[in-house]
Amino acid sequence: MDWLSDHLWSIWLTVAVVLGVAELMSLDLVLAMLAVGAVAGGVAALAGAPIVLQLLLAGGASVAMLALVRPGVVRRLHTGPELRLGHGKLVGRRAVVTAAMDGVTTGRIRVDGDVWSAVPYDDTLEIAEGQTVEIFEIKGATAYVHPVAGTGPGQLGSGSVG
Repeated sequence: MDWLSDHLWSIWLTVAVVLGVAELMSLDLVLAMLAVGAVAGGVAALAGAPIVLQLLLAGGASVAMLALVRPGVVRRLHTGPELRLGHGKLVGRRAVVTAAMDGVTTGRIRVDGDVWSAVPYDDTLEIAEGQTVEIFEIKGATAYVHPVAGTGPGQLGSGSVG
């Protein structure tokens, strides 16, 4: 029994490794949290703590990991970045008007080096050449834009303008 109590840390380490390998098969992040608890028990065993304290530390660390760490990690793994393709990635960007527009006349804007047909999102507005606008929507090959407050011809607001 003396050998077992002297080498209890190696049993905890073996349990942690087995749980870690099993986690690679399940990918639920439950066994990994239990493996962290086993490591905590092993550290306590290495420090010479009694078996009851080792079990309490291993159990407490496992429960804490399952309750506090796992939910955030799972949430982060299940939500990836939003992928916007095509002309949808231009919505929200700023552009410079290269041909004036109003509710009747279609104008042009330059965004990221490309020229687009554009009309005001609010058809009662007149937008002058050189003004900075924000792209609100794109339908077909036409951008629906709105002027950026505080910018006029020759003045660029903050944001990316191509």
